[in-house]
Amino acid sequence: MTTSPSEHDIHAYVDGRLDGERREAVERYLARHPERAAEVRAWQHDAQRLRAALAGAQTLPDNHTLQPAAIRRQRRQRRVQRLSLAAAAVLCLGIGGVGGWRMRGATTAAPMADAMEAYRLVALDRAARPDVVPQRAGDMQAWLDAHFEHAARLPDLSGAGFHAVGGRLFATDQGAAAMVLYEDAAGHAISFYVRPPGPRNHLLPTGRRVDGGLVAQYWSGQGYNYAMVSRDDGVDAQVAAEARRQSI
Repeated sequence: MTTSPSEHDIHAYVDGRLDGERREAVERYLARHPERAAEVRAWQHDAQRLRAALAGAQTLPDNHTLQPAAIRRQRRQRRVQRLSLAAAAVLCLGIGGVGGWRMRGATTAAPMADAMEAYRLVALDRAARPDVVPQRAGDMQAWLDAHFEHAARLPDLSGAGFHAVGGRLFATDQGAAAMVLYEDAAGHAISFYVRPPGPRNHLLPTGRRVDGGLVAQYWSGQGYNYAMVSRDDGVDAQVAAEARRQSI
């Protein structure tokens, strides 16, 4: 292999989604680069540990990932940012550090950025398969209740033609988060995302944020942060906004 594998291939390898020649190419690359191999092993170990914790210590298939590639890439970028900030702090005062999901100091991370990343991963890229697919009415609510005690009820979007098609758990620095994906007959997608606030990710005021063609309409209640994520144009955003109003 004359060039390094892409980040997409590296994360697909970690998630067990790489086969054949591409997998062999990544393994040859890691054999020649022990530092990167150690990083990949750490990612694999973290994913296994998180899966066990969130599934009640039950073993799940290796091709599941509770720490998605997009989140790992984000954390790796933030480690680089931490080093850059540390060097800059020698020359000027008042630069905050970067930690976990939030940037402290003069700058703070955009609210519910992880909700948008989860939507991109599951609804747009289809890189992550759902952990649960509903078989009958009430399945998704029961799944959510099993992981989030006293969380808000799932919004009913059936009047707008959207129905829950699957749910997926994610790992955050504050604990487990979950996304329930809704789709309509045309394939448009809206997600409901819930996460704990944690010690540094405080409860959020009601708000709205647009980024990269998506809109996150967020709020807090019952001790959790929530977001409805959709495309920022068309009827999707209107349906998500109405679901937020009904949930507050």
